[in-house]
Amino acid sequence: MHSPHDPYVRVRDAREHNLRGVDVDIPRDTVAVFTGVSGSGKSSLAFGTVYAEAQRRYFESVAPYARRLIHQVGAPKVGEITGLPPAVSLQQRRTAPTSRSSVGTVTNLSNSLRMLFSRAGDYPPGAPRLDSDAFSPNTAAGACPECHGLGRVHRTTEELLVPDPSLSIRDGAIAAWPGAWQGKNLRDVLDALGYDVDRPWRELPAEQREWILFTDEQPVVTVHPVREAGRIQRPYQGTYTSARRYVLKTFSDTRSATLRAKAERFLTSEPCPVCGGGRLRPEALAVTVGGRTVAELAALPLTELAGALPTDGETARVLTADLTARIAPVVELGLGYLSLDRPTPTLSAGELQRLRLATQLRSGLFGVVYVLDEPSAGLHPADTEALLTVLERLKAAGNSVFVVEHHLAVMRGADWIVDVGPRAGEHGGRVLYSGPVDGLAGVAESATARHLFDRSPAPVRTPRTPRGSVTVGPVVRHNLRGVTARFPLGALTAVTGVSGSGKSTLIGEITEELPGVGRLVSVDQRPIGRTPRSNLATYTGLFDVVRKVFAATDEARERGYGVGRFSFNVSGGRCETCQGEGFVSVELLFLPSTYTPCPDCGGARYNPPTLEVAYRGRNIAEVLDLTVEGAAEFFADTPAVARSLAALLDVGLGYLRLGQPATELSGGEAQRIKLASELQRGRRGHTLYLLDEPTTGLHPADVEVLMRQLHGLVDAGHTVVVVEHDMTVVAGADHVVDLGPGGGEAGGRIVAEGSPAEVARADGSATARYLAEALHGGGRR
Repeated sequence: MHSPHDPYVRVRDAREHNLRGVDVDIPRDTVAVFTGVSGSGKSSLAFGTVYAEAQRRYFESVAPYARRLIHQVGAPKVGEITGLPPAVSLQQRRTAPTSRSSVGTVTNLSNSLRMLFSRAGDYPPGAPRLDSDAFSPNTAAGACPECHGLGRVHRTTEELLVPDPSLSIRDGAIAAWPGAWQGKNLRDVLDALGYDVDRPWRELPAEQREWILFTDEQPVVTVHPVREAGRIQRPYQGTYTSARRYVLKTFSDTRSATLRAKAERFLTSEPCPVCGGGRLRPEALAVTVGGRTVAELAALPLTELAGALPTDGETARVLTADLTARIAPVVELGLGYLSLDRPTPTLSAGELQRLRLATQLRSGLFGVVYVLDEPSAGLHPADTEALLTVLERLKAAGNSVFVVEHHLAVMRGADWIVDVGPRAGEHGGRVLYSGPVDGLAGVAESATARHLFDRSPAPVRTPRTPRGSVTVGPVVRHNLRGVTARFPLGALTAVTGVSGSGKSTLIGEITEELPGVGRLVSVDQRPIGRTPRSNLATYTGLFDVVRKVFAATDEARERGYGVGRFSFNVSGGRCETCQGEGFVSVELLFLPSTYTPCPDCGGARYNPPTLEVAYRGRNIAEVLDLTVEGAAEFFADTPAVARSLAALLDVGLGYLRLGQPATELSGGEAQRIKLASELQRGRRGHTLYLLDEPTTGLHPADVEVLMRQLHGLVDAGHTVVVVEHDMTVVAGADHVVDLGPGGGEAGGRIVAEGSPAEVARADGSATARYLAEALHGGGRR
């Protein structure tokens, strides 16, 4: 039995995911880094076990009714954990993107600013004092009634809705209308209303054109469809919807990204004519602080905002002091270029997590465990030093900081390291070492040790000779002010610079329309699917081939089972109790609803007759449960499957299960699955690949695997452009475009460009010093 003053968190028999009965002791009041190759089990230990158990214990003390309202991660598979304080998790999850969520709302800085305007603002003579809610565009009291607090209005015009006025309505003049039956229905309704749908659009009277496109009326009329041979069509009641109404409704309500993008083509977005983009009611915009409205202050970069706040009068002084104290940690983490009104969907996952981290610095909690998920993601080496200072401050305030991390500088700055491995998936799940950082050097099977203590210079590479170039610009967008950049063809280009310098904005301007690009493939870190029905096998097309293999077995043929029988997304072969999900939601009164394996199929997703069909001794559910590595052996002589699996193995994803739900994959894994899907295709002609921080979430050993693939693409005649902070990757590039010198307004310029050696010698570049270290043996950052 451990004493209550035992200074360690002691984990015994952890079996979450691929952990193999792990026992480990981690000291409290330290910065402890959990590391290992992708899929080794480090997140399962830090988040799936330690944090999940801390959360479960906390919820035990919460009233059952309140517990229903909180998302819980469930009880972890672990024998026992002792010495565990309450925990706070800061993960790189993206919440649902909404333009109403901003830097100000994430950090609670907007609340403080609104309070300042409410209590210490300069009001027009005779105007009543407003509550702080009146300064929020997200409340009924504050939002501009015209744009509902969004600051912009969406409008449409006849030119957008009808791009070719020589066409008749029947021939598709109204391009904004939907296709297929719904579009035909609208044309038939117009015909029934007495409008001439066969005359060219431009010959219709102006008042008719105006009504057809813009009316808010929705008349109902009986439609008598034109009879077609072999089809019986009865009269029906049809409702008319104008083109504008259809486009606006689709744009605001649809969940389909494709439909929304189509609707957006017929809309123009412009600042709201009532609030001028200020998002608030006139009475709120009439109040100023230091001569500026709340909208004007919210648009300033945080570094400027701190200097623009008033200190006259006791109320203003107290509220300003609170605001500047809250702004300081955000600036310290290298995010001073952000403004309070910057929408969160435009932020990277790393920026979002650092904003949450800055908020925690101000919370003043004591004695908790902070569990962080790669806080260095998206960070330039120059910003990593500030991050280490912040982690030390959290520790100095009396907390324990457990960090899942791949960045070697963060590992070197830690007090304790827990290395999980040795490899991924079923070849991992063991703690290879737990102790002070230097002690890891003696662990021979650790992939981390090989990189952490290696100070040798980067191998000397002769830059490839380009065969032409793609020129982008001059770009005037966000903080880029007329920037023109050149990307060599048949080469690997790294785009570098501190956070917010304009890297992603610049590569976003590379399009297929530019001379020399040819085919363009953008490989980002967005999820490959939003539901558990989407998985590795379905996304890569692998599942289609596997289903054909099962449908071709003698057993399936005898039973008359086709390919559809082996899909869990349609009725027939799937288990109807869980509808192919593999689990069911159990609603518990006064307790949170919980997911449990389906009582009928036990999580297999299929009904018993389907599971009776076997291919080489395995049924379809057992095949989906294979890892990529296991499946590569199982399907070695099935070329169509083997090619897909080989591509996944080549990008280091051999540990993932074929049926692993998309919702369980990290951003880095999703990006590599997309890259593998691309690699398995037969490539014809030149392709330009764009990758935004492809090494995010990757262990240095996995980075080597990924870079072999990218260099292989270039050697095959293609062009690769990566936005990157990892200096070993930059050191191996043929060409570097370095943006800066700072973030936000202080960035947006090309500071240096040329070979890695040339950029490493550039004056005024924040990247140069770190690139020189990687080239000459300072070790990987």
